[in-house]
Amino acid sequence: MDKTFIINTHSHVNMLKNTNIDDAISAAQNENIVTIVPSSTADDIFEVSGFINKYDDVYGYVGVFPEEAKTFTDKTLLDMENLIRSNKKIIGIGEIGLDYYWDKSFKELQKEVFIKQIEFANQINMPLNIHCRDAYLDTLEILKKYNKNSTAILHCFSGSLEFAMECIKEGIFIALGGVVTFKNALKAKEVAANIPLEYLLLETDDPYLAPVPFRGKENQPVYVKYVAEEIASLRGCSVEEIANATTQNAERIFNFNAE
Repeated sequence: MDKTFIINTHSHVNMLKNTNIDDAISAAQNENIVTIVPSSTADDIFEVSGFINKYDDVYGYVGVFPEEAKTFTDKTLLDMENLIRSNKKIIGIGEIGLDYYWDKSFKELQKEVFIKQIEFANQINMPLNIHCRDAYLDTLEILKKYNKNSTAILHCFSGSLEFAMECIKEGIFIALGGVVTFKNALKAKEVAANIPLEYLLLETDDPYLAPVPFRGKENQPVYVKYVAEEIASLRGCSVEEIANATTQNAERIFNFNAE
């Protein structure tokens, strides 16, 4: 019988505090879960590159998170390019994007850094892993205007079904995590139940947003299976169908074979 693989498209497993990182990765490997780890700052692109080389079935993104836009310089792009050339396990640009939730004082800088990283990804033909919080319209507008050829993923999607469908029209993928298991997460559940399966991806965003039955505790990569289970329940299909469809989507985006 074929193994069922799940690709966890966004996991900060390198940031776990209460869980042994080696154990967390082993638990995911034992369940045939492939983990992709994003970077956040101009410095930790190096840490992520080193981290992913220590483990099988762990890959990475390099990029600068919107709240860390002030750490971004022109040298950052050169550093990212050098890491990508030297490390085949870096398979995308992320976590990049816009976040207006905490601090709106440097929105223009966030946009500028986001655009530079989109253009860089286009030049090297790599996918984008995008953080978007309280900035949906600006994010979509920038992607429409500047993204020419990179597949975009909206990580930890928290928008409406209507907005998800607008994104899908532009070829943007929707990644859902533990929030979809929360009782009152009606928007996430509606998105999970109704978007076309060919645009759905799974993630954990650990150590944050642990799914039920672990809500409030530290999240970890293996818990992505609870996300798959909830989405399968919402769609009235098998977990294997969700796992296989989302894995095939991720394999196309990242141009690799989970096996």
